[in-house]
Parts: sequence; structure tokens; C-alpha cells
Amino acid sequence: MRRLGGKRAKAKQPVQLHLPVVAVTGSAGKTTTKEMIASILSTQFTIYKSRGNRNYLGNLKAHAQQIGPEHQVAVLEYGLLYKGDLTRHCRIIQPGYAVITNIGSAHVGNVGSDIRALAMAKSELIRAMDPKGKVFLNVDCSYSREFTQQPFRGRFQGEFFTIGIKHQADYQASGLKREGDGIRFHCSIDGERFPFFVPVRGEHNVSNALLAIAVSHQLGVPVSGIEKGLRQFQPQNRRLTTMNVGPNVNVIDDTYSSNPQAVKAALDVLEELETGTRIAILGSMLEMGRYTVPGHSFVGKYACRKQVDYLYALGKHARYIAAGAIRAGFPPERVILCRSKKQLHRMLHEHIRPDTSFLVKGSHRLRMNRTVDFLCRKASAISEQNG
Repeated sequence: MRRLGGKRAKAKQPVQLHLPVVAVTGSAGKTTTKEMIASILSTQFTIYKSRGNRNYLGNLKAHAQQIGPEHQVAVLEYGLLYKGDLTRHCRIIQPGYAVITNIGSAHVGNVGSDIRALAMAKSELIRAMDPKGKVFLNVDCSYSREFTQQPFRGRFQGEFFTIGIKHQADYQASGLKREGDGIRFHCSIDGERFPFFVPVRGEHNVSNALLAIAVSHQLGVPVSGIEKGLRQFQPQNRRLTTMNVGPNVNVIDDTYSSNPQAVKAALDVLEELETGTRIAILGSMLEMGRYTVPGHSFVGKYACRKQVDYLYALGKHARYIAAGAIRAGFPPERVILCRSKKQLHRMLHEHIRPDTSFLVKGSHRLRMNRTVDFLCRKASAISEQNG
């Protein structure tokens, strides 16, 4: 294996690795999907995986140095901020397996606020990967359905595999049923239906699980190993992590990143919780360019369609969330626009009582995990006082 170091780091040819490399990209669900794949593959192989969401070019150069002869498969997350990033990733480590979770509006402001331009940028992974490799796509995403066609395909001559819940796919989910803090479902594999359980909430996580199932199956993991690895999956901190912090007081921490599709999924999970009062605390979404106003308005309108009792909005662009919700029919007196966390926490204090669930969702730079800490601390204190 040739490693990066010194002048070799500037070489145009990708590092030649001795093992299959799985690259995961997409607008939402990258880290979760990568972790699900790693959880399954680790039942059969010695794997190397990128930690957390360390998915930028500098991180990838470090991964190339750290992958050793003991590793049998590498599972890496490839991030995109600007056009050309995924091509540059593949010039460092060229994957043979490429996963695109979906195409949404995350970072769309960095590509001219054009989602189709963002889709083209994501498709660089297909054009720059091993041309005889395997691509895994979510056909429930309209842009992903186009990726098997030109101009997305480029020089790629390998195989495409699809996953889907709503649309017919190679790996098709059916019979979704919530169970505790997870979901049971069936997946068709080679014409047979097999049962699986994923220990996280949200239908979107079934899509992530299907991608993990498809990749693992193509890498030769038996169904029993896939089922075991998926069941052992542990969700990452601050990514739809649900905590019970008092007498039926739940806090959903989804504060690592945010975009309209991710907020939609988080609101779905909030609605699933069996509780008396549901409170959504939504922060601004960043790097959306000209999509800033319609994206935030969409979130507000969607919140109005869900069983949400109070909507708190925080941040520079949060006023568009509030306005969108009110225009859609959300009671204005239950929509609260906050200018600071101090104001937000002061107003939330009165809601910390039994039979209440809070969703805290916002971009990482807003540091809304501090609001999660506030809710957990206050709820625990109140619980102790009531003894």
C-alpha cells in the first residue's frame, strides 16, 4: 500500500489501497448511513471507518495514512461544500463502492442556490470513482433516480443498485412498524423477504438502513450478519438522540446539523412520541443562499402539519420559519421567535413539566446543544424536587 507523505501527498493518482473502499455522501444521513454500514461489516471484517463526520479533504489524507494491512474494508464519509470537492476526494482515495443517501438543500448556497447544480456536484462521486465499481442510490429521491442516466453517469461503466420504501427498488422495504425506540421492517434480497430491526426512530432511518443492507450484501455479508450488525447499531450523539430526562419528559437532541429535509425528518420523530405536549425548537439553517427564505418557510409550513403544540424559532433566519408556520395556520400565540438563547431558555422554563417532549434542531454553529443541556438540567432538577 502506498501512503501519503511528503511529496507523494501532491500526486495526482489516488492512493492504491489493498482493500474495498466504501464512500458515503449525500445531503442528509451520511454519518448515520456510514455508521450503519460499519456496524454490519464489522461482524465479518476488520474495518477502518472515518470517525464522526470527519469528511473533508484534509481528513481523507489522514485516513489514507492510517489505513493499514490489517484492515479488510474501509468505510469513509466524503463531504461536499463546493463543486469539485468529491472529485478531489476521489483523487486522494478512489472508492469502488459509492453511496449517495439523497439530494436535498444542505450547502445549496455554495453552488449557486441551485439544487440541480448540487445534484451534479454530488454525481462527481460516480464519475470519479472506480469506473467498474458499484453505486447505491435511494430511488425515493427524485434526483437520485436520474443518476443512472447521462449526464450524471459520465465514464462510469459499473453497476447501480437501488433502495426504496415508496418506489420499486432492488432492495425494497415493506411492512414498516414502530417498536419501542426503533423500527421493524422487511427487505427484499434476491427475491426473498427478510425481517430486520433498526434501533432508531424515523422512516428516513429505514432508508439509511437499506443502503447499509445493500452495500453489505454486495460485499458478501450473509443476511444473518446484516441483521445482527444492524441491530447492534448505535446512533451518534446529537443526531436524533432521544433522552428521557424526567417523568415522561423527553428531549430529542438533533443539534449537529440542519437542512429542510433533516428538520422534516426530526419533526416526524417528534410526532411519533406518545406524549401530551410536543414542543419544537428550531434554529436557523446555514449555507442555503437564495433558498434561505423558501427553505425556512417550508419548515414552518411542515411544522403546522404535524402534531406540534408550540414552535420556538431561534436565529437570524428563524423569522421565516415562524412566518411560514403562521401563514399555514399555526396558532400565532404558540409561535415564539427568540433573539437569543437566554430569552429562549427563560421562555422554555415554564414548559418543563411531565408529559412533554422537546425537539431541539439547528445547525452546529448555533450551538443549540446548550439548549439541550439546559432542558436536561432543569428537568432533572424539577424531578428531584418533586421526589
